[in-house]
Amino acid sequence: MAVSMGTLKPSPHSFIIERIDNADRAISFQSLSFASSHLSGDKLISPASLRSTRCSSGVSSYRSRTPVIVSPKAVSDSTNAQTCLDPDASRSVLGIILGGGAGTRLYPLTKKRAKPAVPLGANYRLIDISVSNCINSTISKIYVLTQFNSASLNRHLSRAYTSNMGGYKNEGFVEVLAAQQSPENPNWFQGTADAVRQYLWLFEEHNVLEYLILAGDHLYRMDYEKFIQAHRESDADITVAALPMDEKRASAFGLMKIDEDGRIIEFAEKPKGEQLKAMQVDTTILGLDDEKAREKPYIASMGIYVVSKDVMLNLLRERFPAANDFGSEVIPGATSIGLRVKAYLFDDYWEDIGTIEAFYNANLGITKKPVPDFSFYDRSAPIYTQPRYLPPSKMLDADITDSVIGEGCVIKSCKIHHSVIGLRSCISEEAIIEDTLLMGADYYETDADRILLYAKGSLPIGIGKNSHIKRAIIDKNARIGDNVKIINSDNVQEAARESDGYFIHSGIVTVIKDALIPSGTII
Repeated sequence: MAVSMGTLKPSPHSFIIERIDNADRAISFQSLSFASSHLSGDKLISPASLRSTRCSSGVSSYRSRTPVIVSPKAVSDSTNAQTCLDPDASRSVLGIILGGGAGTRLYPLTKKRAKPAVPLGANYRLIDISVSNCINSTISKIYVLTQFNSASLNRHLSRAYTSNMGGYKNEGFVEVLAAQQSPENPNWFQGTADAVRQYLWLFEEHNVLEYLILAGDHLYRMDYEKFIQAHRESDADITVAALPMDEKRASAFGLMKIDEDGRIIEFAEKPKGEQLKAMQVDTTILGLDDEKAREKPYIASMGIYVVSKDVMLNLLRERFPAANDFGSEVIPGATSIGLRVKAYLFDDYWEDIGTIEAFYNANLGITKKPVPDFSFYDRSAPIYTQPRYLPPSKMLDADITDSVIGEGCVIKSCKIHHSVIGLRSCISEEAIIEDTLLMGADYYETDADRILLYAKGSLPIGIGKNSHIKRAIIDKNARIGDNVKIINSDNVQEAARESDGYFIHSGIVTVIKDALIPSGTII
């Protein structure tokens, strides 16, 4: 799917809704006109309505008979309120996505790739989430900072976005910035803040108002325009995205305490016991209703920030030139010197894909009935990825229930239940796949390739005949032979068998990318 989309433009036959004082009548429904552009979601308002309309947190006041041109978002299945950024995000905000560290807790999925490049949801990669959220929020200037195993991430981003973001009168881009040594700084990235500091010379060149700092390994859908609007309306120096938490989960996160104005006054990293209870806040201040506020009396930092440009330059160069991390050093430090650091509540699905178990649950969560944890089917805010032009998946006499199937798969006479099957997966006869994530393959093998592989004593990519796989992650290009059982019948919780092609974390068997599991193997 290409990211190039039309932008709504007024035409002589625009779709006009007239709001009239003390009347509930809608007038003059005509047509929508789209002009060629590269980003969607522009909120276009006629000059007359600009003089008589005030946009604030999605609430508008109108004089009599004020025309408003409706955007695609306003008439789609999104429930998002209208935002009114001036200047708009495409010109005034620079997106900075942090690629994360070595991803040791996601090993072996990060053995040959950066954490944001890990495949997700049959067709996508983790980085697609943050980039798509930016595109859907009309943020078109995006840098991705990376340091570890960046080849696959660079390849994916260049194929998915580079040719679609720029154009005449459009300065959009998605560009990878790798860690590098320089005469001024001979070190690699030491943390999130240090990564941004090392490229401040480049970020400073952009004529923007704010920097939007994002993580490349989170799963969520967020309208950053609302986030930025809240930052501007509250006259904040820094705004931190905050997730409401119940007591059970709160101790696993960095928590924040706020005053009655939503200003952050205290931080605590993974507090326990009395220290945890001391971090309770009144979350109705941020917009939760009374019942939810009682259930979730804590707020956790999501690691997502809007920082005013001048504030960022001052903090990283002058105030905290040795600070390496935003969450534990720069943001608390900004609070301590009296800057306006505000919290912005995000009360929706969000998952930090930091461990094998979290990654497994997030992927299987998209099969949940009747409503998945995270949906790739929201047409108002689609998730973009690399266009691969694969054929439709082919299923021959297969029994498939509660599963998601990616593009270009060939599935023969097998049983699949509650699983996610990645693109180009080949599953042979009588195989049983349960509660499993198959990542698929990077390429197809021809019949001639398979004959040659068998002649050499090897195996083709895919799942062999009569194999049974349950509660597992099978990484890309894995070769699973016939009559293999990957079911962890002994309920082993942790094991490192890299030489045999697999690991076990939290009871989940993970077969390594390009691994070969011989026929008859039992794991």
